[in-house]
Amino acid sequence: MRISNDTLIALLERNKIATREQLEELAVEAKRANISLQQHVIKEKLIDEQALTKSFAEFAGFTYVEIVPEDITIDALNRLPERIARQYSAIVFKIDEDGTIHFAMDDPDDVQAINFLEKELGTDAQLYIATHSNILSCLELYKGDVDKKLDQVIDVQRVETEASPEVSEADVAEDSPVAQTVNLLLEYAIRSQASDVHIEPREDYVQVRYRIDGVLKEVNQLPRSVLSPLISRIKILSNLKIDERRVPQDGRFKIKVAGRQYALRVSTLPITEGEKVVMRILDESNKTVTLQQLGYWGHSLKIISEAMTEPNGMILVTGPTGSGKSTSLFSILSSLNRPEVNISTIEDPVEYKISGVNQTQTNPKAGMTFASGLRALLRQDPNIIMVGEIRDGETADLGVQAALTGHLVFSTLHTNNAATCLPRLLDMNIEPFLIASTVKAVVGQRLVRRVCPHCRVSYKPDQAQSDEFLKLFNLLPGHEYSEVHALEKEALEQGVGENVPLGTTEAGGVLQLWKANPEGCKECRNTGYSGRVGIYEVLDNTVAVQKLITAHATSTDIQVQAINDGMTTMMSDGLIKALRAQTTLEEVLRVTRE
Repeated sequence: MRISNDTLIALLERNKIATREQLEELAVEAKRANISLQQHVIKEKLIDEQALTKSFAEFAGFTYVEIVPEDITIDALNRLPERIARQYSAIVFKIDEDGTIHFAMDDPDDVQAINFLEKELGTDAQLYIATHSNILSCLELYKGDVDKKLDQVIDVQRVETEASPEVSEADVAEDSPVAQTVNLLLEYAIRSQASDVHIEPREDYVQVRYRIDGVLKEVNQLPRSVLSPLISRIKILSNLKIDERRVPQDGRFKIKVAGRQYALRVSTLPITEGEKVVMRILDESNKTVTLQQLGYWGHSLKIISEAMTEPNGMILVTGPTGSGKSTSLFSILSSLNRPEVNISTIEDPVEYKISGVNQTQTNPKAGMTFASGLRALLRQDPNIIMVGEIRDGETADLGVQAALTGHLVFSTLHTNNAATCLPRLLDMNIEPFLIASTVKAVVGQRLVRRVCPHCRVSYKPDQAQSDEFLKLFNLLPGHEYSEVHALEKEALEQGVGENVPLGTTEAGGVLQLWKANPEGCKECRNTGYSGRVGIYEVLDNTVAVQKLITAHATSTDIQVQAINDGMTTMMSDGLIKALRAQTTLEEVLRVTRE
């Protein structure tokens, strides 16, 4: 949808989103950046695409619609040929019993397109307006069943590659069956919301696995004969050496699916049966996710929000690989990103690209390590520094010195919980008084699978489960469930599982918990889980904790003091989210029990 500047200014003024003076200033900035005013106001978050489309529909006299792709029937979809639907960004989403055709466009001002579509669809056609992204997601339906297409392409390859195992130019060309196979595997992975694609050679076949919600799942077995052309095709896309199969290689390429851009981070590795490829999928169209959307609430949200506003100091995020540390830092840096603030990062690798942030990739071969990169960043007049990971004493020392000299420093460490992070810095020969004075907060986190809201099952735990619940919460006899009830009530007030009633009575026990439906449903791809949510503990470096650090206290002593200071542990956070129907007790125990 393209809206003229005059119309856009009138819309935003009418809705009291911005004054004419502000919009004229934004128009100058948009011209300078060589983008439209419409793109600029969305980029600056004055209004989002959906709200703008609704407002325009009301202003221009159109009916706004939000289409659910799954609700479109095959008959409705086939009423417009794919070529025409894509050319005019239009979709037929419903046909009434009386023959009335309902179709939507993202640019209803295109009179020529409307005239053509009305001739194509007939006089009974009714026009609606939808967002561009909504139309694009509906157009994906034309691609049909990915599994069937993949089977057809593999059958062709099985016949064509049985005769010759050698890889020719034709095998890896843009329109070759192997290129279609790569495209279909990636498209299916993105539709399945996979984070990683594993292509692994086995003795008699090629195994394809997706990591979905943190769990690996086999999705296909390809004939062994397609391995060489498949790997070569991926290497060509990633700009890697095709003939080098003896050493690991790393590369990157981008694709677009349903109008969204994805970056694929590629890693190859020689194994005994051949060459293995893992592709990490990064959604570059991702909007900034707030800390609340990631699952922060209560004490954790309060402490991290206060630490972020400090002019200097160090904030550390801990957890194992794949626990969402980069996502938390991406959210924090995005919220701090303003024109008057210079943010510089040194990462390995750069996963999420943030507009306006200076991001540097490490390159050990060229001498660009975390330590040397951090040393260079300090000469770049930064306000905020993010170091991808503290791996050694030199990097830790430089980070502490940066925090002492007026910078706000963010970094990650691989420790089991927040309290263990502080003794870990002592092991790196950082002076205790420096740790006590520079570290503002430490975040410990894990990722748990969200139980599917469409098919989740509630149940009342028996006495044995209730006793286990008390034990997990470390509740003393006599306190019973009043402490749990107070935490759950606070979580409800802050929007955690807002549509679910309280799961505990004040002192009488657990009313209900939730578990995944073993059969699942269409929404969760029959897994019982859909997406992931973080469970967190945020350790506030209080005066009492500082005294323990300078006294070389153990992580257990620091943990006990932090809990006394009000910290909600990861286990407790997970149990509250289990009560609030965000996850299950089994998931929390899976990721927190050591």
